[in-house]
Amino acid sequence: MAKIDTTPSTIATNALQSIPFGSIIGAPLSACVEAQSKAAETTWKFIQEVGLENDEDGGKRAVYVQFQYRRGGRLITLSVPLLTIVPIPYLSIRDIHIAFKASISASASTSTSVQKSTEAGFSTKAKAGFNFGVFSGSMEMSASISSKKDSKATADSKYSVEYTLDVDVTAGQDDMPAGLAKVLELLNESVDTVDAKGELAASEHAVRLVDGEGTSYISYKNSDGLYEPASVKICQYDEKTGKPGAVISAEKCRLLTDDTGVLCTFKEAGTYAATAGERKIVIVVR
Repeated sequence: MAKIDTTPSTIATNALQSIPFGSIIGAPLSACVEAQSKAAETTWKFIQEVGLENDEDGGKRAVYVQFQYRRGGRLITLSVPLLTIVPIPYLSIRDIHIAFKASISASASTSTSVQKSTEAGFSTKAKAGFNFGVFSGSMEMSASISSKKDSKATADSKYSVEYTLDVDVTAGQDDMPAGLAKVLELLNESVDTVDAKGELAASEHAVRLVDGEGTSYISYKNSDGLYEPASVKICQYDEKTGKPGAVISAEKCRLLTDDTGVLCTFKEAGTYAATAGERKIVIVVR
């Protein structure tokens, strides 16, 4: 029987062993890590470009969306951080499935044909005659022998190497990181409403002088909802015209300013007007 050639299978096996499994499987994983990094970078760029703006000191501050509506007969301004009303893209890779399949098949082809033919023959011929009285006859006989033998042996072998790599990546909107969730929580708490013309408030509208002094704390929020104590002024009030007059001197009212308002210490009885922006309130000192 013919011997099968094992050379093709050896070559195929060596080819399979030389496949760089580390690179084939590691490359998709590295690509996923890089994609996750780019997704995080995209989120940060979105926050910077959409939700933040530069302030006068070169820092960053949240962008607010303001719109006005009517409430209680007044026009109210609502200030909402932009980042709290737009979805922040935060994609993350949830699952990675890598399926690697390698297959090898080998075959060899050897064909041997042996044909052997043996042919032998002989022929014998005999002839005889007889005569019995009125009967006579003759007989003739011949014979031949031949033989033939054929043999053939065939073996086939083929080889091939095949490998496939299937990568299935699932990504979606993920939960916000704890830090970003805390920032959004603080921004939600900063949602505020303010009168479209600002808000001016006094702790006391009727002040009584005790030992020659009486106090009232006055605070002012501008139309953006920010405290603006520097805009507060104390004027003499003209009861006939209903309008503020000249700003009074420190001899009649001493002003102490902090971050949110002004502490007014009145030293003389009278009718005064506290003004800021488009707002005014009347304070009567007795």
